[in-house]
Amino acid sequence: MRNRLLFGRTIDTGSWIHHLDPRAKITGMVLYLIALLLVRTWIPLAIAIIFSILYMLATKIQLRYFAKAAKPLWVIIVFIFIIQTLTIGGEHILFQLGGFKIYVEGFSAGLISALRMTLLVSFTAILTFTTTPGVLNQGLDGVLKPLKKIGVPSDRLTLMLGIALRFIPTILDETQKIMMAQAARGADVKELPWREKGKLLISLLVPVTVGAFRRAEDLVLSMESRGYVVGQPRTQFRQLHWGSRETFFTASYVLLIGIVILFRF
Repeated sequence: MRNRLLFGRTIDTGSWIHHLDPRAKITGMVLYLIALLLVRTWIPLAIAIIFSILYMLATKIQLRYFAKAAKPLWVIIVFIFIIQTLTIGGEHILFQLGGFKIYVEGFSAGLISALRMTLLVSFTAILTFTTTPGVLNQGLDGVLKPLKKIGVPSDRLTLMLGIALRFIPTILDETQKIMMAQAARGADVKELPWREKGKLLISLLVPVTVGAFRRAEDLVLSMESRGYVVGQPRTQFRQLHWGSRETFFTASYVLLIGIVILFRF
């Protein structure tokens, strides 16, 4: 099961993007999100697609992995496309059945929204594909640290996110063990009808949730026994370094935002 999960999975190919400062990658993803939110027409969307593919290729990771990253959200992407297509009117009719009309403008807006969502999920996978959880956690701490001045507990947020990333494969392994135990008792999910599959999967929630709370309690006890205190000064095994590559990487996203704004206004 965890082999099929791409979220939080690191694929080390040794590319220059893998060796970037995690703070630059996190900042780049935020700027990329802003750029996509500003996209409204086809020309800036095409530029964003070319920009995304170039960076995906730069990671030396096969493009099919980025496509798989968006696969779990295909229902949401299709839903966004349908809603946009049906609710946005225009001047040019694409399809008409009685009083029901679909306009070219609505279809175009729906397709753009679906592609934006696909790009967002696929491209931001670069962050987890090229960064190990520990380094990503360190980068988040560096990005959120200035928020301490306004009272935001950045160290606690970083700790929660780091633990969540590490718990995902553990919880999946436990879920797979429970499913294998049910299959050994004759309750094989693959052979059951859809309604029975739903009931069987719901029955997994209780043991998986109880196991997650048990592991969380064990983690708290182990951290307390080792004297861990949130917010206290700590040394880092890896020192973050911001160089010319990080500046170029971040500047390219700023340039993308500038191009999108130019075409919009």
